[in-house]
Amino acid sequence: MRAFLAPPRATGRVLAGVGASALLLGLYARGGYAWVLGFAVLVPWLLASNAVSTVTGALLSGWAMSIAFVAAVFLWFGAALDSYTGVGTVPALLVLCICAPLLQPQVIVFAVVRHVAGRHHGVALRALAGASAWIACEWLWPKLLGDTLGHGLAPSLWLRQVADLGGAAGITFLLILVNEALTQAVAQRRDGIRRVLRPLAFAIALPAVMAGYGVLRLSAIESALSAPAAAMRVAMVQANLVDYERRRRERGTYAVVREVLDTHFALSRAAIEHHHADALLWSETVYPTTFGHPRSEDGAALDREILEFAAAANVSLVFGTYDRDAAGEYNAAAFLAPGAGLIGTYRKTYPFPFTEHVPARLDGPLLRRWLPWAGSWQPGSGARVMPLRAADGRELNVVPLICLDDVRPGLAIDGVRLGAQAIVGLSNDSWFTNYPIGARLHLAVASFRSIETRLPQLRVTTNGLSAFVDPTGEVLARTAMGDRAVLAGEVPLRDPPLTLMVRWGDWVGGAGMALLLLLAIASVVHVWRERRAKSELRASIGAASPTVPAGVDVVLLTPGWRAATALLRVCAGAGLLWLALRMLLRDGLQVNSIVQLQIFIFATVTPALAAWAIQRVFAARAHVAAGTLVLQQRHRRIEIPLDRIVAARAWRIPLPGTGVDLGLASGARFTHGIAVADIHALLRALTDAGSTVKVADAISTRMADYATARARATWPRLDHPLVKFVLFPLLPALPAFRLHQYIAFGGTFGELYTYGFVAWFTGLLVWWAAWSIGLMLFAAVLRIVVESMHVAMLQWPARADAARRTLTVLSRVAFYIGLPGWLAIRLLSG
Repeated sequence: MRAFLAPPRATGRVLAGVGASALLLGLYARGGYAWVLGFAVLVPWLLASNAVSTVTGALLSGWAMSIAFVAAVFLWFGAALDSYTGVGTVPALLVLCICAPLLQPQVIVFAVVRHVAGRHHGVALRALAGASAWIACEWLWPKLLGDTLGHGLAPSLWLRQVADLGGAAGITFLLILVNEALTQAVAQRRDGIRRVLRPLAFAIALPAVMAGYGVLRLSAIESALSAPAAAMRVAMVQANLVDYERRRRERGTYAVVREVLDTHFALSRAAIEHHHADALLWSETVYPTTFGHPRSEDGAALDREILEFAAAANVSLVFGTYDRDAAGEYNAAAFLAPGAGLIGTYRKTYPFPFTEHVPARLDGPLLRRWLPWAGSWQPGSGARVMPLRAADGRELNVVPLICLDDVRPGLAIDGVRLGAQAIVGLSNDSWFTNYPIGARLHLAVASFRSIETRLPQLRVTTNGLSAFVDPTGEVLARTAMGDRAVLAGEVPLRDPPLTLMVRWGDWVGGAGMALLLLLAIASVVHVWRERRAKSELRASIGAASPTVPAGVDVVLLTPGWRAATALLRVCAGAGLLWLALRMLLRDGLQVNSIVQLQIFIFATVTPALAAWAIQRVFAARAHVAAGTLVLQQRHRRIEIPLDRIVAARAWRIPLPGTGVDLGLASGARFTHGIAVADIHALLRALTDAGSTVKVADAISTRMADYATARARATWPRLDHPLVKFVLFPLLPALPAFRLHQYIAFGGTFGELYTYGFVAWFTGLLVWWAAWSIGLMLFAAVLRIVVESMHVAMLQWPARADAARRTLTVLSRVAFYIGLPGWLAIRLLSG
């Protein structure tokens, strides 16, 4: 790591900052009054990261912080995995730390984006970009446990109310901004009190505004909830029966199910007798077989017994079980109503990865052999609102959430839109038995669903922590870990007040992504303007002093880095070819599936961006000064005397682009290959300065001619990838998306009003991406035609250059005018 962090002391400083922030994060995750640490947990690491001078250093800093984050906050999770899988505590912890960049990728993305933004913008934009990157990454890459920094404010009654505006993600965004402000205040402490006061005032004002909003919001909610309304008494049964698998091995399946049912029947009768419950809730998978689809006569008899119990008790009953159809089995919740029996089943939407569900593309005999405990449940189809019916006809419409369903806001929000009046959570947190901090964190995360939707929540677990949560996120009552208990209370039958989260959905992450895109576009425009200004300045200087050679943009690549970059380019092309073949042979000539988008993102865009990033890291400016070839990189300068350069051999295969290898007078080859768009421009700069460099052979001459013709035919604006494949696809995507909205939802913003901002914006992104893929495939076809004809004419250099320019112009006309014109004609004729 030391080689990438400059100055040398920065390595130790970063590691110390990582350690200090990890310690604060560990305390912050404990809850209680430690919530105040949320406004400063990142400050030590941010201060140390300010000394990092390279992108690689920022990447390594983020990687170290992600590991420290997991070790400080989720060490218990590794031990819990051991208790579930039996792989051993040490291997489980090692796997957890190795997977830290996947569990907390937002830390790495934040570190890199913050560093890059800090080099090109001021402190304020650096903070905004970093915070946006954090929440955008969490939005694009939903984490296993749904955790985010904002959940740490659950103990603060006033501050957590902000979640009904932007969810826990919105609080995370604000926390990061306060951390950045405090970091800036500390960093400027030696520059005078005035330099400190401004960021310090912001760091104080933002929590104060949050608290003020919380006070006002609490007052409004209490006023709304104080209105008289009918209520339903609901009792939750926590039987404290765990480790079904061990019990099955020791006593057999039927004996275990028999004990489970007898225990729940007894506790439920007590709830009805002593608490006058209208409805009963049992926990996740409490009935560990397929209800309504018995596998044996004993199973059918147990199904009838549950139905008869509910009918005799004359109450609604909700319990965790399994469901089954032609596609497979599901983790489910069954709803029984007085006088009606089974009225419906909800299937868990987000089964736990691998332990409950294995994606089809990963499943197979090899994985089952490595992970014998891997589950085979299928994911459900999304939110569903079900009624809890009392014997006298009262109904409470609830949205059921099973375990991981409550760590993401989308299902609860969809439930409100479907008419839910309360959340019913079923969870089996028994693998947290020896690690109650896991159960506490799960409850804290789940409580945010009530704040975001203003729905009361009834959360029943196998052995803790069962709880009643009110619409402000306050836990009114809860059981302890390991208790056998009944928790009962009244739930009012009223609709919740509308929140911004319900209107717009989980919008903060998407907004962060949009802000990042705007900053990126602004940065590209800024860099383009700077380069244009420098180019004009160099031209004016060159006119006055013709003997001063102009610089040439190049990329210095060692053989290893060149091979890696070329491989990434080939992978990107292969991904695009794969997508084209799939469309030709299977899907048809249209982008209409999520699978196509996934192939495009992971097989084409990802390797292309990785190749671009490598070339940006090793980019340099080549110019001649004082009899030497100067290759100036951002943090390194290489000088080669001109009299040592005797030959230039053009790359036979132009990957990752056109380029040359320089032969030296000693007979050796320069250690770096030089990727350059216009090879002849580089050679002219050398020969004009007095170098005797020669082109190595006829093939090198042809490749140099090819590279120069290609460079001269390029138009920097129209041929820029952002213009061709990001901005231009938006032009046809917008009217197509608008037409789709009118057909499917009755207006341009129909989906926005029906399902919220996130659903509407996601739809727009899908249409945008679909057009981007289509235009990229069309551009690839045009590129193949142009390159093939140009290569065929290389044996006639004088004609090849003119042919290349003509072909390139025609391809631009076909791309920017021909395709839109053809689409317009089709629409008008239709």
